[in-house]
Amino acid sequence: MSPLSKAEYRTTIAPRYQKSSKREKSIILDEFCLVCSYNRKYAIRLLNSEIKKKNPIKQKKRGRKKTYDDPLILDITKNIWSKTNLPCSKRLKQLMPLWIPHYDYEIPPHILKLLSTISPATMDRLMAPIRAKFNKTGLATTKPGSILKKHIPIKTVQWDETKPGFIEADTVAHCGTSTAGSFAYTINCVDIATQWTQQRATWGKGEQGVLNAIKDIESNFPFNLKGFDCDNGSEFLNWHLVRYFTKRKHPVQFTRSRAYHKNDNAHIENKNWTHIRQYLGYQRFENEQLVAMLNNLYTNEWNLYFNFFIPSFKLIRKDRHGSKIKKIHDKPKTPFQRLCESHEISEDVKQQLNTLFNTLNPFELQKQMHLKIKAILKIVNNEK
Repeated sequence: MSPLSKAEYRTTIAPRYQKSSKREKSIILDEFCLVCSYNRKYAIRLLNSEIKKKNPIKQKKRGRKKTYDDPLILDITKNIWSKTNLPCSKRLKQLMPLWIPHYDYEIPPHILKLLSTISPATMDRLMAPIRAKFNKTGLATTKPGSILKKHIPIKTVQWDETKPGFIEADTVAHCGTSTAGSFAYTINCVDIATQWTQQRATWGKGEQGVLNAIKDIESNFPFNLKGFDCDNGSEFLNWHLVRYFTKRKHPVQFTRSRAYHKNDNAHIENKNWTHIRQYLGYQRFENEQLVAMLNNLYTNEWNLYFNFFIPSFKLIRKDRHGSKIKKIHDKPKTPFQRLCESHEISEDVKQQLNTLFNTLNPFELQKQMHLKIKAILKIVNNEK
């Protein structure tokens, strides 16, 4: 008998088998096994499964009731996640309390309670269908400034990186696909202890222009500069900066990384991506008026947004287990929160920062940033 014939035969006798008495079932089963050459137990399962398909029994879903199945939870989480440039769930969990008080509309109390208790893992599960992947690479424009290398020591472990004031600096080239000609650069600086960042734009990498930008950056840090570390580019390794950092009442430790060891400046290299490239991209900024527009953005909404409302991880230590190294990070915090926890910052400065923080709205900052970036890219793309 063919498989199709067996299936038809089973479909025909299954209802009769179900309605029969125990003795009749035994007779039907004997006949079914004989005709189809089935094992008796297997034949019983086939006849019962046929009945179950025609008469399905709805079973109650196992496990506890879903807690975070309200669509509003996903809507709010997705909205803040997208406006903060797609942070990981652990960082998103820490920034939610900073953003929710400024949300566009009033959130129901029971939703607020759930948003305060939701875990990073649950956020990942909720947003799994909407996550996007992207990967970009840039151009390196660092040219050796070897003339002063012997005057500027390589940074080793002489800094106390738990105290604010020790910064790393780098330049980000807005050169597009070619480094020929003139274009805008962004000088990016980050404090190692607090992750506080400052950015300024310059036209080219002229020594005097870079010096003026660094002076402006230093004046806007909420702490005194103690150390300055950079790569081996000629925009940093020059006599202007050497005199500026060393010929003062309280000299600044001026150090450099090893040549061709990019990870020596890991703190600033990370910020080049998260604070510059993810927002401004890799296009060519060859219009000089863009420098003023970038600095207007950097000195206003940009630094307030990143320093007060965007948390980040900070590496505490590395533990070696055999051939593996496990990195231990602290809880994600904003640079503002790290400054407030520091014993090196005066109470007056902390009070000023708290007063400023209470006047800020992250959604409004993000909106203004978007408008200014749009205006910059409009010029870059030659749009009318």
